[in-house]
Amino acid sequence: MATLLTPRSRRSAGADSTRLVVPPGFRTALGCDAVGVPARYGFRILSRLPAKGCVYADTDWWWWLVPTGSDLELTWPMPACYAPGAEIPDRRPRLIHRPDGTSPYTPPIPLYLLCCQLTGTAPSWTLFPTQSDGVMSEHVHPSGPDRP
Repeated sequence: MATLLTPRSRRSAGADSTRLVVPPGFRTALGCDAVGVPARYGFRILSRLPAKGCVYADTDWWWWLVPTGSDLELTWPMPACYAPGAEIPDRRPRLIHRPDGTSPYTPPIPLYLLCCQLTGTAPSWTLFPTQSDGVMSEHVHPSGPDRP
């Protein structure tokens, strides 16, 4: 587990990890990362998500496939764990939810907000400048309005 929390550049595939395998027939053009939560949150998150992708579970953790880069600008709350490349600790997870359609992904923003809600953590992501009608502004989301 400690390797999952280290920066991407310092991580390497090891014998104690496994990459979640996307079932045949799904389109993965966006790449695959995974978000894991302790099993005690699994059913609550699964039942509250408006759209669900592939979900894997073992006795201790549940994992949702998300598009690559779903950690950019977001700080996933502890104890959630973000796994680039869908490389997770090898605990022999099995596919427990297979979505209809051809996308294996769970939309990351609803998943992120549910993780925050269940862990009692305020959502937090980086401010980013945008340009609208030639005026630069910073959007503060979700807790505040746009500031000109």
